[in-house]
Amino acid sequence: MVFTSVVNFVRSRGPDEFWRKRRIFKLAAHFIGRRRNCYSIAIRNVNRALAYATKGRELKKQDMRELWTQRVNAGCEQHGMQVADFQYGLYRNDILLNRKVLADLAIWEPRTFEALAKISQQVPEEGKRLKRIAHFGFVF
Repeated sequence: MVFTSVVNFVRSRGPDEFWRKRRIFKLAAHFIGRRRNCYSIAIRNVNRALAYATKGRELKKQDMRELWTQRVNAGCEQHGMQVADFQYGLYRNDILLNRKVLADLAIWEPRTFEALAKISQQVPEEGKRLKRIAHFGFVF
């Protein structure tokens, strides 16, 4: 880029400004009106949209955790158990399943969940713990 004077050199912001604005305009492409075309307005709305997107991801995780908890609660109520007793019984029998898997079993495989409920009611003594089987078939 050749400049005829120092003033034009100072006023020129170069290609960096073009790419910076282009990134913002690409993020604002689906907006309507001046929120899409005017840079100063677009950058404000893009920043707000990104903040909402971040918060939305956190809220989605929170909502899913609450849904899983409700589903496990409902499954335990069907079998006349408290959730804390159910989880403690599973832990004592070396059945380590997280909330998501337990919720899926409660909804989509009720007989499997019923079997887990029966197992969790049979808490073994300290010396007689069940053998745990890993994914590859090895017995520990």
